[in-house]
This record gives sequence, structure tokens and C-alpha cells, in this order.
Amino acid sequence: MTSSDARSFPDDLLKLQEQLHRANAEHRAFLARLPWSVEPMPGWARGERFSHRGDVSDSPGWSEEEKETVDRMWAEIRELAIAVVDHPHWATVAREEVVSARMELKKRARPVEDPAEPEAA
Repeated sequence: MTSSDARSFPDDLLKLQEQLHRANAEHRAFLARLPWSVEPMPGWARGERFSHRGDVSDSPGWSEEEKETVDRMWAEIRELAIAVVDHPHWATVAREEVVSARMELKKRARPVEDPAEPEAA
């Protein structure tokens, strides 16, 4: 298979990868709104624990609903990642081209409103 063939992705694979990008972005945004600790924890004053951000307020912890939401989001991300990695398309790509093809898929399927930021999946 030539390099250009490896870059022809099936529509369903492109859609799966875009869904994975979106699920990761939603997960990051949700986590950013949560308290800093899953369990209730006292805060601390700057300098006590090497905080570079100044004083850290107490964390009330996450509610059961928030914990369940995070778990559900992780499950969705795992399922999408598995679907992308196990897609039959990868069997048609030469072994030495899989990594570069995978990176190309990530770039090509990135949603427009999601700025080019490193992706782990």
C-alpha cells in the first residue's frame, strides 16, 4: 500500500475519530468545572504545599452524580478509542505507515472548533 492509500480514510472511521475528539474535549471541559479534589479536602495557604497559584481553597469533593458522569464519560472515550483502533481499515495500512496514518487521521478528523491541541487517544 502506498502512502497516499493509507491516507484515504473510510467515512465511518473519520466520524469515529471526530466523536473521540469531541468526547475528550467535553470530558476536559467537565473536569475543569469540578472541584480540585474528588474527595473533600482542606485547602492550604501559599507556600505550605508548594502552591504556585497562591492560596488553595477547601474542596467540597465531587457529588455522586459528578463521579457517575466522569465514569460515564471515561467509558464513552474508551469505547470510541477501541472502535478507532480496532477499525478494519488499519489492516489495510502497511505496518510501517500505521503511526503516521493514525496521526493524519487525528488531524483530519479534528472538529473545527477544537483548536490544534495534543491528543492522547
